[in-house]
Amino acid sequence: MILVAVQDILSWTLFEQVAVPDNISQYLIDGEEVYSAFKTFRDTAVFTNKRIIIRDMQGITGKKIETYSIPYNIILMWSTENAGKLLDLNGEITLWTRAGHFKIKIGRNLDIMPFEKLLSNALL
Repeated sequence: MILVAVQDILSWTLFEQVAVPDNISQYLIDGEEVYSAFKTFRDTAVFTNKRIIIRDMQGITGKKIETYSIPYNIILMWSTENAGKLLDLNGEITLWTRAGHFKIKIGRNLDIMPFEKLLSNALL
C-alpha cells in the first residue's frame, strides 16, 4: 500500500443532533442501520453501521443535492480533538482514508466522545 500526503479534500461542520431524515432510507442497503443524524450547514450527515452519509444541498434553491458516502472500511486512521474553552469553538474528527483526508468539525454543543466510540466500534 502506498500512502500519499494529501491536503484536506472536504470538510463539514456538524451543529446539532437531529431526527433521521425520512428520505434517508433510499440511500441504505440491506442490513444497514442508522445510528444518528446531525445538521450540517445546509443539510444532514448520517452515521450508519456501515458508513457516513453526508448530503450537501447546493445552489440558491437547494434542489441540487450532492451526496458523499464514506464507508468505514476505507478509513485507515482517525484522530479526534475536543473543543477548547475560549477561542477554539469546535471539536474535530480527522479521517485518513484510501480516498484522501476528511475533516468533520463538531459543534460546541456536541460531545466528541460518542463519535470516538462510534468510530472505534466500526473500525476495530
